Amino acid sequence: MPSAYEESALREIALWKDPPQTWVGTAVRVLSWPLDKAGDAVMAVPGVGWVLHKSIGGLVTLTNDAARWSVRHEAVFADYRKAGYAVTRHGDVHALDLEHVDRSIGWLGTKYKGLTLTEGAALGALGLPGIPADIVALVALNLRAVAEYATYCGFDVASQQEGLFAMHVLGLASSPTDASKAVAMAQLVKITQDVAHKQTWKELQQHAFVEVLQKLAKALGIRLTKAKLAQAIPYIGALVGGGFNAYFTNKVCDAAYFLYRERFLSRKYGPDWVAGSTPPAPDHDPRYPEDTEEIPPDEPEPPSP
Repeated sequence: MPSAYEESALREIALWKDPPQTWVGTAVRVLSWPLDKAGDAVMAVPGVGWVLHKSIGGLVTLTNDAARWSVRHEAVFADYRKAGYAVTRHGDVHALDLEHVDRSIGWLGTKYKGLTLTEGAALGALGLPGIPADIVALVALNLRAVAEYATYCGFDVASQQEGLFAMHVLGLASSPTDASKAVAMAQLVKITQDVAHKQTWKELQQHAFVEVLQKLAKALGIRLTKAKLAQAIPYIGALVGGGFNAYFTNKVCDAAYFLYRERFLSRKYGPDWVAGSTPPAPDHDPRYPEDTEEIPPDEPEPPSP
């Protein structure tokens, strides 16, 4: 039976998924509107959107595996053993109470917010030329943060479904509209259910898996580029770069914290015990409504001379 702490945590997760509307959220959307429109204008310049789509989207794709592989699960297990828990493999974590897991996670989000704020301020000071490197570093650090949350909750980030789940967490955090947030959450629910029911994912062939990841990476790259174009304004690039990075990382860490704790409870007590209101997506194709208009279609490669 779940402990009182775990039952309370599940209520907190449900509240995070369906938060009440506040003036803060409304204010953020109002303040973001002019920057979003400015990003649309830049992306509409002939050739610019396509170049960003190819360059930044491709770089984001490459960071996923590297960021996840940089998390050493043995170091996480050692943290548990230092606290007195006999953890030598991922499955051992699921025998613990969620309260013990939360204590081990500690101030993980604060660490990554500090790292991305410092990185964003440094590259933001370079203005427009620093944006591509800033985005790649931001994505890499956030994917590593997600992977660390996953490992502390007992999930092996080496599997392909965990790589897809991690990228969807970033997609959720970057979603600019309620519609795209709903799509991202539905994709996360589908992956969660597939893993909980021990589906083998044989139906998702390697080429299809790579294609889905590439679509996610391209959409994420374009969204972050639009959000960071204000770094090109003289004298405020460092402020905008560091501030946005900390804001985005806070959203990513919150999402990883709640979603992986929910999956921990689902693994421990069964998927039926953790009932959610979000229906799963019908497939693994991330179809964010606004992304179909933002991302230019692929162009054929130029013929060889």
